Amino acid sequence: MAGGGGTRFWPRSKANKPKQFLALTGERSLLQIAFDRIEAIARPPHRWVVTSTSMTALVHEQLPELLPDRIVSEPMGRDTAACIGVAAALITKADPDAVMVVTPADHIIEPLSLFQKVVSVAVELAIEHPDALVTFGIPPTYAATGFGYIERGDKIAGRSGIEAYSIGAFKEKPDVLTAEQYVASGNFYWNSGIFVWRAKTILAELARLHPALHGTIQHIATAWTYPELIEVFRREYEPLKRISIDYAVMEKCKQGIVLPAPFGWDDVGSWQALERHFPQDESNNTVHGVEHIKLATQKCIIMGDGTPDQVIATVGVDNLLIVREGNATLIARRDDEAGIKKLVEYLNQQKRTDLL
Repeated sequence: MAGGGGTRFWPRSKANKPKQFLALTGERSLLQIAFDRIEAIARPPHRWVVTSTSMTALVHEQLPELLPDRIVSEPMGRDTAACIGVAAALITKADPDAVMVVTPADHIIEPLSLFQKVVSVAVELAIEHPDALVTFGIPPTYAATGFGYIERGDKIAGRSGIEAYSIGAFKEKPDVLTAEQYVASGNFYWNSGIFVWRAKTILAELARLHPALHGTIQHIATAWTYPELIEVFRREYEPLKRISIDYAVMEKCKQGIVLPAPFGWDDVGSWQALERHFPQDESNNTVHGVEHIKLATQKCIIMGDGTPDQVIATVGVDNLLIVREGNATLIARRDDEAGIKKLVEYLNQQKRTDLL
């Protein structure tokens, strides 16, 4: 899934090149890293990318090895239930018995070998339990309020040293006190947003729980090889209600399985994530892509765009986020993710397309 806007990474993430297309932690973009990760899992004809129409050319550019007819270009975003549903319908047309692995394009997962091992186990479980929807739970390392949580139920038979549990419940993003209780209990995981299931199983659940959405998906899949596809896709997609796969299906599914993930996982959800991937100086500042001159500065994230001879100087500040990108400079509280999103909304209202 590669259609998000990445607004919390403004001003680097913009409409013409959102977060998943950026090389935030190395030389390859988050999308390219995600594509590399599935190389050993699926052969080229079995790899699909769902993105927006405006980003299709970027996908072609960054993934030249991807077969052109394996790019699904949404005319507008309708959240993950529709995105996954269309992909499942197309995959089922190609192979009615296919097992489907769904992963966002903007995660960092290490080491690769453990990820591939757990996916293999999840695929085996999806085959063994054909009605099951399998997901990965991330053991929480702190009381995060920005993630949804999965409560585990009874233990079921895992394999290859990987544990498996029935899903007790999905919990939405909690407040701090509730998150602390979740972590202390030891029975909750962060919701990774990565899923494994038979493609026809997720379609059956969508048909059971959201028949109108399922009907739309099937209309689009039926029109896929016809010249009027673009018109049908837009006409059928636009009226759809935005709903995530968690709300639409996972919270109400007949059989859910969660595998505690043994790999390192980062959803790179905000600028703060870069502190986990770049070193800090002696004052706990994270600096990248710019020369930083400082006096009495601590706990700041300072990012440049790599322009030669660029300097950012700070005096007597702490806990700030400072990002320089082209013609825009952002200065905000380091932990104010919601504020950055509101700023982007304000720029949209003001029709500042030069900044978006």
